Amino acid sequence: MAAYLIRRLWQMVPTLAGVVLLVFFLFKYFGGDPAEVLGGLNASKEQIEAIRQQLGLNEPVWVQLWIFVKQILTFDWGKSWATNEAVSNLFATRLPATLTVMTPILVLDVTLALPIAMWVAYRRGSLTDRSIMVATTVALSISFLVYVIIGQYLFGFQLGWFPVQGWSDSLATNLLIYTPLPVLLAVMVGLAPQTRLYRSFLLDELGQDYVRTARAKGMGEGVVLFRHVLRNAMIPILTNIGLQLPGIFVGSFLIEVFFSIPGLGREVLLAVNRSDFPVIQAVTIYLAVLTMVINLLTDLAYKLVDPRVVLK
Repeated sequence: MAAYLIRRLWQMVPTLAGVVLLVFFLFKYFGGDPAEVLGGLNASKEQIEAIRQQLGLNEPVWVQLWIFVKQILTFDWGKSWATNEAVSNLFATRLPATLTVMTPILVLDVTLALPIAMWVAYRRGSLTDRSIMVATTVALSISFLVYVIIGQYLFGFQLGWFPVQGWSDSLATNLLIYTPLPVLLAVMVGLAPQTRLYRSFLLDELGQDYVRTARAKGMGEGVVLFRHVLRNAMIPILTNIGLQLPGIFVGSFLIEVFFSIPGLGREVLLAVNRSDFPVIQAVTIYLAVLTMVINLLTDLAYKLVDPRVVLK
């Protein structure tokens, strides 16, 4: 295990180096001139040149690349061009709001979709199974924007159960008052594809020879499903969960905008609209690192759910 972990961490180095180079050259040669972005339309040539000198844009490319690498290693990206706020402080103050909303969504997606998928897989071919599959197909066909508009109108304005916007400094207040509506709508959207996917994983296992053998030995369908099928289906299920985790931040963009949540997702959208390069670069690099770490943890989790898995 230790040898595998060290080897995987070492393999992440060239991948991360490739991401750093890609981000650096994309922003340098295709992102526009940062000095002109900072200077604005009314800046003189002397002012733009002074900004270029201050940012080190007149230095050789390899010097600029080294400055970029040092920013990544020291977590010091300077200040936001739009708000003049330190990028590190922006992460520290916006990330908790994003996690407050997106973590319950991820947990509920998994904990609700898996038992529903097991139930319909157990009753495969029945009217219940077909009805749920039709309902999930319809749910998949509706845009998230429609859920937001109808949800805010019905639960917020008509019934008055939840506020449609707002945020506070209290975690308990946010969890009990401001997050239930966006979490409810996001789970309604995410439950359909997850249920269909987990159902297909379980049905694939139900068609295997070991399931027929277990039934021939007299095991009940529930025992077969929980003790054998679920254990073997956990490998693709864990893979899907691992793919979902980086989506916590990507999926937060629309939710935070629609519900005015001061999270990292909304800040990224504002940074894109403002051409705020330091914020965009920091989010891109750290999201890539997070994705690689999650992939590693997912591979390690395979060994925990199935000891037969050999890590090489």
